Amino acid sequence: MIWVSGWKLASAVSNAGGLGLIGAGSMYPEVLREHIQKCKKATNKPFGVNVPMLYPEIDKIMDIILEEGVEIVFTSAGNPKTWTSWLKEKGITVVHVVSSVKFALKAEAAGVDAIVCEGFEAGGHNGREETTTFTLIPMVEKELNIPIIAAGGIATGKGMLAAMILGANGVQIGSRFAATLESSAHQNFKQSILKVKDGDTKLTLKELAPVRLIKNEFYHQIEALYQQQPTIDEIKTLLGRARAKKGIFEGDLVNGELEIGQIAGIIDEIKSVKIVFEELIHEFNASKAFVHRLS
Repeated sequence: MIWVSGWKLASAVSNAGGLGLIGAGSMYPEVLREHIQKCKKATNKPFGVNVPMLYPEIDKIMDIILEEGVEIVFTSAGNPKTWTSWLKEKGITVVHVVSSVKFALKAEAAGVDAIVCEGFEAGGHNGREETTTFTLIPMVEKELNIPIIAAGGIATGKGMLAAMILGANGVQIGSRFAATLESSAHQNFKQSILKVKDGDTKLTLKELAPVRLIKNEFYHQIEALYQQQPTIDEIKTLLGRARAKKGIFEGDLVNGELEIGQIAGIIDEIKSVKIVFEELIHEFNASKAFVHRLS
């Protein structure tokens, strides 16, 4: 959710009844501070910050989170041992994102309060294992004793219920909220989400940090380079810097990284967070009642 989930989206989700998350991965430390402060003014409900640990200036980011009184942190793209103890000593609830049973067990051993099981369908940076969400949840649920949050390929109330039937205690939804009025993404990117069909996204760049992209001109350049059996340095050269910002925040649909999940194929309208939330909960409750009647 880099370049997508700033204070406007996070506060809107929290105000609607969810747990909004500010995506720190696209923010310099002082920019993150500004978003946290604005979020605190926009909602009196709990919200958190997602911190991808592969990004620089992580020490400054964590200090700002502590100074601003953030009570919930989701960590991802790194070793949970690095920051979990430090955060928990400060009274902060820690949730770590994983893509396999192996890393789920490591996160539990590191002392996290809960984990996000993110399947291969998810957008943005992803695991290398290519395990789907609805395969991963029961595998992890069988092994862990802490709460499990399902992520990847969930954008409807029916999907929420299915995840919970399989063993999740809750869900994390990204792509559906990327295509909302409150999302900080460029309008071009939001419109590109609405055009995604089955097979229009693919996980790539596994040698660096796996990422699911819409198949645009930049994606096809990556595929052409792979045909030449490139070195890691050659892949890095093509990737360059700020590709995600260029595509998601600046709206360059040709040269930018367009990160979105497979579930974008069923998103066909940009709506407010409030309406999206109402639809999710209504469908979840209706589906749950239907399943109850069947049983």
